[in-house]
Amino acid sequence: MEKMSEKKRFSIVSRVKSANHAMRGFIILLKTGHNFWMHIFFTALAVYLGYILNISEAEWIFIVITVGIVLLAEAFNTAIEIDIDLTSPNYHPYARDTKDVAAASVIISVLIACIVGLIIFLPKIFALYF
Repeated sequence: MEKMSEKKRFSIVSRVKSANHAMRGFIILLKTGHNFWMHIFFTALAVYLGYILNISEAEWIFIVITVGIVLLAEAFNTAIEIDIDLTSPNYHPYARDTKDVAAASVIISVLIACIVGLIIFLPKIFALYF
């Protein structure tokens, strides 16, 4: 068994390979994560609104963070679903619970993003029309 001190040394080649694996995972997410595309659409909408409503730097930070949280939650949810499909191909109530809880994390992140979006965008939209 390898000791911690005998682990592989840093290598540019291994870092490039690692980045390639991450890109492969991103491509899998794009190909299989149908909800991910919906999140991308709403991200584009938020960016468009932010641009036309001239939101502040602080507001952009909140938009970027909440969008990131939603996309990360969806990516983790997709990874969990792939793993559960592999490890529990037949119906099992715990597999179902695991998938449902992972999906709930996406819903929670989306609700938070909606609240942030409403706080940032609604006053600016109302100011334009009222």
